[in-house]
Amino acid sequence: MTTSTTATATKGDAPFLLTKRRIWIIFGALISGMLLSSLDQTIVSTAMPTIVGELGGVEHQTWITTAYLLATTIVMPIYGKFGDVLGRRNLFLAAIAIFTLASIGCAFADDFWMFVVFRAVQGLGGGGLMILSQAIIADIVPASERGRYLGPLGAVFGLSAIGGPLLGGFFVDHLTWQWAFYINIPVGVAAFIIAWMALTLPGKKATKRIDVLGVVLLSAATTCLIFFTEFGGQADHGWGAGETWLWGAGVLVAVGLFVFVESRADDPIIPLSFFRNKVFVLATGIGFVLGIGMFSAIAFVPTFLQMSSGASAAVSGLLLLPMMAGLIGTSILSGNLISKTGRYRIFPIVGTILTGIAMLLFTTLTADTPLPLICVFLFVFGAGLGLIMQVVVLVVQNSVDAANVGTATSTNNYFREVGAALGVAVFGAMFTSRLTSNLTTVFTDAGASPSDASSATATLDPAALNELPEAIRRLVVEAYADSLAPVFAYLVPFIAVALILALFLPQIALSDVAGMVARGEAVSGDEAEELEAASRGRSTPAPSAATSAATSAAGESATAAAVASGAPVVPPADADADTAPPREPRGD
Repeated sequence: MTTSTTATATKGDAPFLLTKRRIWIIFGALISGMLLSSLDQTIVSTAMPTIVGELGGVEHQTWITTAYLLATTIVMPIYGKFGDVLGRRNLFLAAIAIFTLASIGCAFADDFWMFVVFRAVQGLGGGGLMILSQAIIADIVPASERGRYLGPLGAVFGLSAIGGPLLGGFFVDHLTWQWAFYINIPVGVAAFIIAWMALTLPGKKATKRIDVLGVVLLSAATTCLIFFTEFGGQADHGWGAGETWLWGAGVLVAVGLFVFVESRADDPIIPLSFFRNKVFVLATGIGFVLGIGMFSAIAFVPTFLQMSSGASAAVSGLLLLPMMAGLIGTSILSGNLISKTGRYRIFPIVGTILTGIAMLLFTTLTADTPLPLICVFLFVFGAGLGLIMQVVVLVVQNSVDAANVGTATSTNNYFREVGAALGVAVFGAMFTSRLTSNLTTVFTDAGASPSDASSATATLDPAALNELPEAIRRLVVEAYADSLAPVFAYLVPFIAVALILALFLPQIALSDVAGMVARGEAVSGDEAEELEAASRGRSTPAPSAATSAATSAAGESATAAAVASGAPVVPPADADADTAPPREPRGD
């Protein structure tokens, strides 16, 4: 028997055929799920100031983003490992269902903290949509060809970037913010039906004990880390508070126990061998550091645009289009160039430079900064992100054995989301603390009592802002600008660290074998097309001796290329999988 941690449950007489038609059908199902998640993010970011104003949570608004990120981060490794062990289809369907049901809860929440809870549940589904989509693409498309699929993915994010702000602004300006979540119901149901019908993947069963204790300890470590940073950044607690450092102690204890358990687990949730792989470590480090700055900017720039510029919800959402245009454009460009040349190293280097420049430009934001100039800043920021985000995931997937592609994908995303959660918690707390103090001063100086000033600060939303006298409104706008712009200066050093890591990222050959083929779970290429034609009743001529020789030579060439690149070697289609020698994880 093989020593692999998983075994296909659908191993039978008929192999699973990865024909071009099936690949695009599966890819279409993935797009429907990603549309659900990406559309939600752009709608909610536009509606956020109104939501926190109506629910009375301006001073706690970072919890909405932190809760979603925390939940997403915790479940990422679970989806990644369980997908490798049990198969990804049912997990993907479950993620869609969780996300959709939680959207209903958000829409009906009449209390700020209830809304935060349902937003966290949304994150439990959103994490699965992100990880499983990336892992399934790696299952069905070789790394050397994966870049060309960034085009349709870019179209999805482009549609979300355009449709989300328009819908979010329309809902806030003409209906209610609840419609930002009602819209997820029909989209979620449609995505579930499409995935149910089109996402045909072979099932699996676990052959080793699932690392439940590792899951618990990793979740505990993540939770303690987020609460440690959240408590430290709040005026109510601070870095000198005992309860803050209790969370910090919890991080150390949970991480220590996690490393101990993983070193002895039969099938660890995060194999420690990953951290002996230079390519994996550097690419994951880039994602972690970038996440600190990237999500901090994405989380609070819409609020700055809406409140500081005085723009409506719809207009402030549309102002993010330059950022998405830059992201989509460079993502498609880098994907196509990687597919043509097989080289990826230059893109994270250029991307981190552009992102750092954008951070420096953001530090100059004031209440008087022209909107067209802000759009230029956002375009540069998005262009930098587009050269990094998909590339580091591709690099990580290419650096490990095909049997661990889901686990590697989720681990990379996990550390990026940990960085994002840290960034939003720490720098969001800095922004909120500055903002609360500045706004309270504005209302107090205008003659309000301390209690009235505190109440006005907690319930301030764009509609209330427009009702204020022009003099007070101007002071509020300046308060937002003075609170957010300086935060970006603290993010610049993190982008510099990402650049250093990118400079040391080595260039290795991209595998030309899809994950499922490398694991012996499917056949692809001409063989799959011929078998598909035969199964449909069409006559296919027997291959000639010359064709067989050419096929054999091609197979030997592919095997040699795989060995040269460190990719897993694919056994012959007629080989007995149970007698094949175990494949060692790739490392550097």
